[in-house]
Amino acid sequence: MKRFVYKAKEQGTGKVIKGTIQAETERIAGKLLVDRGYVPESLREEGKGFGDKLNKIRSRDRITFTRQFATLVGAGLPIAQSLRTVSEQTASKQMKAVVEEILADVEAGRSLGDAFGKHPDVFSNVYLSLIRAGEVSGTLDESLKRIATQEEKDEKMMSSIRNAMVMPIITLVVIFVVFLYMMLEVVPHVEGLYADLGQELPTLTVIFVGIKNFILGFWWLAIMIVAGLVVGFNQYRKTEPGTRAMAKFKLNVPMFNGLFRMLYMARFTRISQILLSTGVAVLDTMQIAGEATNNVVVIDEVKEAMEKVQGGKPMSEALKDHQYILPLVHQMAAIGEQSGKMDDMLGKAAQVFEDDLDNKVEQISSAIEPVMMILLAIMAGGLVGGILFPIYALVNTIA
Repeated sequence: MKRFVYKAKEQGTGKVIKGTIQAETERIAGKLLVDRGYVPESLREEGKGFGDKLNKIRSRDRITFTRQFATLVGAGLPIAQSLRTVSEQTASKQMKAVVEEILADVEAGRSLGDAFGKHPDVFSNVYLSLIRAGEVSGTLDESLKRIATQEEKDEKMMSSIRNAMVMPIITLVVIFVVFLYMMLEVVPHVEGLYADLGQELPTLTVIFVGIKNFILGFWWLAIMIVAGLVVGFNQYRKTEPGTRAMAKFKLNVPMFNGLFRMLYMARFTRISQILLSTGVAVLDTMQIAGEATNNVVVIDEVKEAMEKVQGGKPMSEALKDHQYILPLVHQMAAIGEQSGKMDDMLGKAAQVFEDDLDNKVEQISSAIEPVMMILLAIMAGGLVGGILFPIYALVNTIA
């Protein structure tokens, strides 16, 4: 799910509104603004400008704010005073500015849910729904604690996945740099030695010389091709077919398909558990939890399930027979319907998915290590066979 920065006018008052909105594509974002009663004047994807990247609020800052706010509200302080205190303690200038705006709206008589809702670039639909539910039910501090816990778990899951990818990326970069250095610095010397002595180059060395000549003669073409592919791919990703293709790729990519499926189901079930426990309606829960997966294919399947629920089927039955909604989800939902503890059962399912996700990340990390070792061995063997052996052979010939 992408974020888009917009500038729009309210249809009734003509008041200029600036903010961000979450949507899969720019076209969908524009349609959502129109549905909300706004006339879009400008719309662009967030994070494309240098200023956007500098001003982006980190998830850690948001979690810290949420924890502090929950503690103060739970201690019995009025909401306005709690917000003022948190604002004074907030180190992040960007987060501090947002909290001050929320405080101003609350002091002006707006509800807390509406005040938070003016900042969809900072607070997700899940966050806003829990704020509104906690405000209505009088359990705001508990809702805030649940939000912080969920965001911490989500950040931990994404961090573990990113960390698993760091070493392979570093290894590949090192392989590429070493290979480039050998091609441009060492191979020309070997070629020169053989030419001076009138000897014929070995086959592997001839291949390396060809690679070197291509890099030196057509480096600009290689850069243009790579740049064109990167730009074309990024443009395609922004389109609706491209977004859908990437979503399907994540769900079906070899070795990683189980990882992403477990990640999406962990999000769906954990957020469903939190929303249901705070009294959010089943249909609203399914919609918000589905959107939180950030995968259009999964979202479509959840929407199909929602239609079945609207038609009178129980949630467990509606979630069955979908390709990417794993069986454990509807099985635990069925137990929850029978026991009257739907939120607890979905929470147990989320815990299973989160544990399996951790194991899957470890398995992938363990599987990638030997692959990297094989690549290093192939590169080392190639360099030895194409550079060192020819030098030794040349020395023996001279001797």
